[in-house]
Amino acid sequence: MSTGDFLNIQPTELKFPFELRKQSSCSMQLDNKTDQYIAFKVKTTNPKKYSVRPNTGIVQPGSTCNVNVTMQAQKEAPPEMQCKDKFLIQSVIAPNGVTPKDITPEMFNKEDGKVVDEFKLRVIYIPANPPSPVPEGSEEGSPPRVFTAADGNGNASLHDAVKRSLEEPKGKPTSAEAWSMISKLTEEKASAIHQNQKLRQELELMRKELSRSHAGGVSILFVVLFGLLGILVGYLIKKT
Repeated sequence: MSTGDFLNIQPTELKFPFELRKQSSCSMQLDNKTDQYIAFKVKTTNPKKYSVRPNTGIVQPGSTCNVNVTMQAQKEAPPEMQCKDKFLIQSVIAPNGVTPKDITPEMFNKEDGKVVDEFKLRVIYIPANPPSPVPEGSEEGSPPRVFTAADGNGNASLHDAVKRSLEEPKGKPTSAEAWSMISKLTEEKASAIHQNQKLRQELELMRKELSRSHAGGVSILFVVLFGLLGILVGYLIKKT
């Protein structure tokens, strides 16, 4: 709230939602903080662009007056959405019982020591439809669009992660295939352990047999060797 000599004015800036080819409006509230009648007048640096209702009026002691300001539809936006337009509110003490019809331009002339309170307001444009900060999904079958920051690095890591996930080879095993492979390897390992145990048992049996044969004076090793030699000779004879 702005405090002048006669009126409290709010807001202190005129903010217009800006959209091309559409009118926009905002309002001001003028509160009389004195015990006298206060006459006011609203001026602007660009009168053809704005419509002010009312542009002059009387605010009675302890009362409030609402002023509506309408901006005409604009065909183009200013550079960087910066507006140079300004508004000026003039207010003076008026005779008791005066009405808006009694207001004249001379009432706001600064002469003969008359106090004319003035307050300036600047104009600010606000985008009517600001862009959504949430990433938007694209059409079905295509990756979601990721909005990046102005410096180009805002969502770089997220963008790279999405890109890598989309570029992964399609032949990569699924979780079901991985579990099947693990189960198969486990079975083969168990089978190999069983075979190893069986071979150990057979070797132990052969060792015992050899021990017994040594005790009886007959060596089983020679028997095995002669048996293998016989098989080899028979094989060679068959080949010839």
